Amino acid sequence: MIRFIEDHRADHGVEPICPVLPIAPATFYDHLAKRAAPPRLSDRAKRDEDLKLEIERVFEESLSVYGVRKVWHQMRREGLDIARCTVARLMKDLGLEGVEAVEYANLEWVDWFNNRRLLEPIGNIPPAEAEANFYAALERSDMAA
Repeated sequence: MIRFIEDHRADHGVEPICPVLPIAPATFYDHLAKRAAPPRLSDRAKRDEDLKLEIERVFEESLSVYGVRKVWHQMRREGLDIARCTVARLMKDLGLEGVEAVEYANLEWVDWFNNRRLLEPIGNIPPAEAEANFYAALERSDMAA
């Protein structure tokens, strides 16, 4: 919203835009003042800026593989006192996403491929069921001998 107001304030002014958006003009001006004078930022905002640098460093050192959980563990190993939810929030702000999310999607696909997919050459049953039937047949043939 701040960016939208900045982009259109020359054409329309701040006060006419704010009633249309859910933001007060004072909030917009406060945001501009804090951007111009970083010492006016809240303690949390100041700490977030420092932590963002650390999160980016850890993420890049992991070759952009670590997700929230592993970045959080690495930062705690390095002695930084930070909450997991803070790492999640700041990684989202930075647009960082590790391979963990991709790994989960792959696991879902592998589960479907092995356990729920019906494979025609083996009788329209899932591969995992066919494998279980195969080993069960081996055990039965061992008992018959």
